[in-house]
Amino acid sequence: MKLSLVISTSDAAFDALAFKGDLRKGMELAKRVGYQAVEIAVRDPSIVDWNEVKILSEELNLPICAIGTGQAYLADGLSLTHPNDEIRKKAIERVVKHTEVAGMFGALVIIGLVRGRREGRSYEETEELFIESMKRLLELTEHAKFVIEPLNRYETDFINTIDDALRILRKINSNRVGILADTFHMNIEEVNIPESLKRAGEKLYHFHVADSNRWAPGCGHFDFRSVFNTLKEIGYNRYVSVECLPLPGGMEEAAEIAFKTLKELIIKLT
Repeated sequence: MKLSLVISTSDAAFDALAFKGDLRKGMELAKRVGYQAVEIAVRDPSIVDWNEVKILSEELNLPICAIGTGQAYLADGLSLTHPNDEIRKKAIERVVKHTEVAGMFGALVIIGLVRGRREGRSYEETEELFIESMKRLLELTEHAKFVIEPLNRYETDFINTIDDALRILRKINSNRVGILADTFHMNIEEVNIPESLKRAGEKLYHFHVADSNRWAPGCGHFDFRSVFNTLKEIGYNRYVSVECLPLPGGMEEAAEIAFKTLKELIIKLT
């Protein structure tokens, strides 16, 4: 398992990012602390100079493992399940831009809040629109890989658990779509986290970590030891990406505490 840190290209509407605003600063600090990659959350990829980011990534020898899309929903209201056809179309177009960036770095594209909410509709109707949008994204892209992130009920009422995501994956039926599991959301929604991860199995393509209070891992009561033992058991060897509040003590301290906590867990597993 390799450690990554979530950073942002600009001030984000979403607070659970260890670094916001200064991309170079975030990448340089991630490298200095010891992270092996970064994950970048971006609202609109067209306003970022990605050639400059690529040069910085190569200069620091710091890969970009995933591209976040949630700000497109939070800031611009774009959703893959929006009732309005035109907004849904714009959401697909925006995510396609994310895939173009991801292709530059061999990164995954995260489908979190950009999938939207039910907005009074039935689960089945929302699911049908989501599957339709995901299949359209697969048609419009050749090599892009997507990960669907189950989120807790306080953020969305659509796809809250790993089982919800697995059911949709079976209907999409593509190896280019997997699951992103997040310890903060699982702590709220999953009945038995290790068993849920086992059910995800080989469809687990990416992993987010924050403690029970969304602080840096090691600052709450989440049982990371049992979860990391389960990750080892199912053969997960991809990135573990820190997505937490800048607590305690600010961004740098949170990143350092998270890295130390997770590194010790990984060492004990080897």
